[in-house]
Parts: sequence; C-alpha cells; structure tokens
Amino acid sequence: MKSTTYVIDSTREGQRIDNFLFTHLKGVPKSLIYRLLRTGKIRINGKRIRQTRRLVDKDTVTVPQLRTAPVRIPVIPEDLKSRIRSCILYEDTSVLAINKPAGIAVHPGHLAPFGVIEVLRATRPNAPFLELAHRLDRHTSGCLLIAKDKTMLDELHALFRDRKIEKQYLALVKGTWSQGTKKILVPLKKKADRATPSAAGERYQTAISHFSPLRIYAGVSLMKIRIHTGRTHQIRIHAAQAGHPVAGDPKYGDFAFNRVCRKDGLRRMFLHASKLSFQCRSTCVKYAIKAPLSPELNDFLECLSAPASRGVEKTGSPEPDPEHGT
Repeated sequence: MKSTTYVIDSTREGQRIDNFLFTHLKGVPKSLIYRLLRTGKIRINGKRIRQTRRLVDKDTVTVPQLRTAPVRIPVIPEDLKSRIRSCILYEDTSVLAINKPAGIAVHPGHLAPFGVIEVLRATRPNAPFLELAHRLDRHTSGCLLIAKDKTMLDELHALFRDRKIEKQYLALVKGTWSQGTKKILVPLKKKADRATPSAAGERYQTAISHFSPLRIYAGVSLMKIRIHTGRTHQIRIHAAQAGHPVAGDPKYGDFAFNRVCRKDGLRRMFLHASKLSFQCRSTCVKYAIKAPLSPELNDFLECLSAPASRGVEKTGSPEPDPEHGT
C-alpha cells in the first residue's frame, strides 16, 4: 500500500499526533483518522501508537494513502491581509503580537470561513509555525499573542494557566460609575454556548475582575479593567452584573442604550484589550505589549460631552503608551 511519510522537526515537538494529523490531512474525517490510529495503520517510527502520543523531533510519521473529500480553500481578500499586516504591534523570533480589529474572529466559524490566524498564515505562507496563544471575542479588539514555535506556545499557555500574564482592558460602560476601584467576583457557570452567572449549588468557575474609572462622561464611564482570570465573556458579564453594561455589547448589553450609542456613531462594542504584560520563564525577557485604541473609538470619546464629575482621575483620549516592545 502506498503511504506518505512526514519527518517531524522541532517546531512540532510536543504536539499530539491526532492534532498533527487533523492539520495535515484536510478533508479526512476525524473518525477515520482515529480508526487508522487504533488499527495501527498510522505509525510513528514503524511502531503502533496511541492517539495521545506526543511528537518528538526527528519522528517519522507514516500515513497510508487516503482518498480525501475536496477541500474548499476560502479565498482571503488581499485588503484583509493588508489590514492584518498593518496591525502588527511587536515581533521577535518567538512571539508575534497584533492589535486585533473588532469584528474579526480569531478562528473560522459559521459567520466567517476564516479567522485572524488563517489570514496571518496566508500573509506568511513559508512560516513553519504560527499558533494563537489565547483568544479574544470577535467583537473585542486589542492585544493578541501568536507563538512562532511550539516551545513558546507551551510557555505562553503555562503563563496564562498560572495567571502570570497581566491583562488590561479599556471599556466604555453605561451610567456614572460611582464605586471607585472595585473588585468584582461573580462566579461564572460554563454552558455549551455561553458563560452565565452561576446559581447557588451549580458548578462554577472563579472569575475576578478589577474595575477602575478613568473618566466619567455624561451618562457613560470609561473604565480600566484588569482581569485575574480569563473566562468567556467575563468582563461583559461582570459589567452587566454591576449595572454598567458595556456600550455596544450585543449579548449582555442594554439594547436601548446600544441604539443611542449607535445613533451617536459607535458601530461596535467598546471593549479593547489594551495591554498584556509578562515575563518569559525560559529567557527572563519581560514583555509589555500595548495596543492603541482604534481611531473609531477615539473619535467617539472625543464626541462625548464634558466630564460630569471631578471626583475621578481624568485623562484625555486614553491612547496607551506607544512603547510596545520588550
């Protein structure tokens, strides 16, 4: 039987064999891949392996020749490629950071045939490894980290898991925030399609957010938010629970308020990942990646009425420090 052989290099070391096969055998059903693994038709270094086997540098993966269904490769518009290229904030040999635009998902889904990572790979067809280190909601803009090798991907995953990455956001919320700096701890129950506040007795995930007012306008407040955890829709749910939903939030927001904001020129949700800070454990390099607000959000702030209160710290349009390197 004819077969195809893949020789593993260091960029794929540590990856599970099933995930490797999903990437390389486009159009082959996952059920068939698992059956081939179980029956020993797919081998590593000539030996049968489990689907959980992790790849090692210089491994030889042998796969029988398969009939595959035609794979539709979506055509990514050139203007979108150019847009993503222009969003790069920082890059070195291991890490790439972009200022993700709002309205673009990080992964493909039913709303779009491709996400940020597919667009980025299309701009760099010869790059051996580009993988997302974390996610942002489709409606959220700001700092997004991409690993350029498997070692850095594992390290970033560990830093996020151990809560060693400081995550800072900017959000415009409904109403006058009068609580000063406030820690919000509302556990979130994970459901199949969304995160919701947990009821007593239900299994839940701890979720901690720190809200601080930056500027109070007439009827709205600009907030700086630090999150200790990174649950799905955490900031949006916590803001709504506090009685100050995020402007433009299509799911947890105040829809009448959203209509007013849209009439006044806000065409998206006002939630922006403004900064990510961390120290790489293997190299001790410190990173402080900062993403400026988009012109659309800055313009909306400038159109708001004068501050209604002098009891909080006031800033101009909060463009983060332009330094975004290590």
